[in-house]
Amino acid sequence: MAKQALKHDIFQAIADPTRRRLLTLLANEEMSIASIAGCFPITRTAVNKHLHVLLDAGLVSSKKLGRETRYKLQPEPLLEIKQWLAFFESYWDKKLFALKEFVESDSDKGF
Repeated sequence: MAKQALKHDIFQAIADPTRRRLLTLLANEEMSIASIAGCFPITRTAVNKHLHVLLDAGLVSSKKLGRETRYKLQPEPLLEIKQWLAFFESYWDKKLFALKEFVESDSDKGF
């Protein structure tokens, strides 16, 4: 069975600082929208819109408990970001190694 196409990609979803804060908040516990909204200086409607972007990207899940909807982090899609960043780690490792060698070679010359 094919996975349903997500409406937002992960990179687009985490581009917004409010959504990144939401992910951090939900990393520790499942929360209701009322609890989440109390942690932000924006309206509950705005929080709900951000949560729907995260839902569409597969970064959070929701479940109804009575009249309340609870949200929970789904960290698995974040692996795509980790893999993308890992590609650039070797670039930075090479650059930092070159800088280290440059600094050490200058210190050998008495600079």
